[in-house]
Amino acid sequence: MKKLLTLICIAFALSACNTMEGFGKDVQKVGSKVEGAARK
Repeated sequence: MKKLLTLICIAFALSACNTMEGFGKDVQKVGSKVEGAARK
């Protein structure tokens, strides 16, 4: 049971990393568009 719980925690942590990476890329894209609009 303890091994199963450990595997679930590891899987959750890895999926959270991927989610945060995607979120970071989205924020970066929005920032680029805002910066481009400010230059016009």
